[in-house]
Amino acid sequence: MSTPIKQHPRMRHWQVSLLVLVLALLLPVAPVLAHHSAAMFDDQQSVTLTGTVKQFQWSNPHCWIQLLVSDKAGPVEWSVEMGSPSQLYRGGWRPSILHAGDPMVVVVHPMRDGSKGGLFVSATHGDGTPFAEVPKQ
Repeated sequence: MSTPIKQHPRMRHWQVSLLVLVLALLLPVAPVLAHHSAAMFDDQQSVTLTGTVKQFQWSNPHCWIQLLVSDKAGPVEWSVEMGSPSQLYRGGWRPSILHAGDPMVVVVHPMRDGSKGGLFVSATHGDGTPFAEVPKQ
């Protein structure tokens, strides 16, 4: 039977210190790794949607506009992904900027799979007045 090898206390201290250092260096990377890709959106295409707001969701991690767009068969709901509330706020947007029933025109980068959704590019009120720009991250 073999006897277990004892570690010197300084060796154990060195290992713990190294582990703490590695974790401290990786910590700032965590938010970047947590963010999803925008690969689902076709940034080479733009679609202009004219409709009325069904709902404006001011929530983390992204704000959303649910837009009802007229179609031959009736209204079709589109989901428009925006930036974070803090990003929109810096651009002049506020939680009360949109209300259900508001007419608007939104330009989006559409979903690659053809589903009714897209990434927000720009928007104007129903009368053509532009909304504040959303700063890029």
